[in-house]
Amino acid sequence: MNSKLVQRQKIRYRIRKKIAGTGATPRLSVFRSNAEIYAQLIDDVNGLTLASSSSLEKDIVAQKVTKTEKSKLVGNAIARKAVELGIATCVFDRGGNLYHGRIKSVADGAREGGLNF
Repeated sequence: MNSKLVQRQKIRYRIRKKIAGTGATPRLSVFRSNAEIYAQLIDDVNGLTLASSSSLEKDIVAQKVTKTEKSKLVGNAIARKAVELGIATCVFDRGGNLYHGRIKSVADGAREGGLNF
């Protein structure tokens, strides 16, 4: 297997040992593929996804912007959904990716949308 993927998987496991989401403060999990980006609010205690957002949503796809700007829109969308559910705080899970670029844009967008972490 690709050593870069193995290394990222190890980082993911290390992060997941330290953080977990609850109903009151869910985990904001971010998955980044080459083309798209996905974000989920997860309650790990009950094993539920409370809300999700991705760059494949119609209103985000309609905007012809760069992938980094799309990531910010995804963060904003997940924050909007969280506020509707009455969630103000969450724990950020970068999914083994470095905290820069598109991952950082999701976090910035979520903060602008009203989430605290």
